Amino acid sequence: MGIPIASRSTPPEGCTPEEWQVRVDLAAAYRLVALFKWDDLIFTHISARVPGQGHAFLINPYGMMFEEITASSLVKVDVDGRKLDDSPYPVNPAGFTIHSAVHAAREDAQCVLHTHTLNGVAVSAQRDGLLPISQHSIFVLASLAYHDYEGVALRDDEKPRLVADLGDRRHLMLRNHGLLTVGRSVAEAFQAMYFFEAACTIQLRAMAGGAPLTTIEPEIIRTAMAQAAQVTKGQGANLAWPGLKRRLDRQLPGYDA
Repeated sequence: MGIPIASRSTPPEGCTPEEWQVRVDLAAAYRLVALFKWDDLIFTHISARVPGQGHAFLINPYGMMFEEITASSLVKVDVDGRKLDDSPYPVNPAGFTIHSAVHAAREDAQCVLHTHTLNGVAVSAQRDGLLPISQHSIFVLASLAYHDYEGVALRDDEKPRLVADLGDRRHLMLRNHGLLTVGRSVAEAFQAMYFFEAACTIQLRAMAGGAPLTTIEPEIIRTAMAQAAQVTKGQGANLAWPGLKRRLDRQLPGYDA
């Protein structure tokens, strides 16, 4: 069982404690993406489903830098893209297309995180995709799918193909585009992206060295999830998440406002 993670701030009027907790964690994820330099100006996105409100989810106010985002500034939208609050900010149309598709198709998709990092896009452009050459890679390869590039994600007709390619996997490499992770919590989606991005970075550096690469046996990859559960003492992403939020408190405070 994971460590309970409590918000340090009080929900505003009209917001349930459950929704406020998700807002705080999602704002923290945006700040962490900025801190880890995974942001692409304002053009990537993270979403989280609102507890008890069907397929409604929270996403970034389009136009704000990720280090500026707070729990109260997040925009709530329904599955059709209608804003459910009075935010003055619009929603990234490509972000809505991708995130609404995944949230609608996957009940376990409490959080969806998408990036356009230089390392992630570079590996997504390689024909063989992610290679089994690092410890980081085994946790991704154990649950990885691919989706071919169809242009900027603006068309509803791409949604069924995207969710079919994702299936029940936790990681999706959008070819020539970037990386996507799905989590049962914000913490889980963020940690999945950490390993995804790290595996891509390691791959590019290893290939740049010019020496022959050694690969990891498929049997080891098949047991990666069991190994992950053991090394995190059964707490999964909740083991590192409180520490990541403490780092924000020191370096980018104010996300829980």
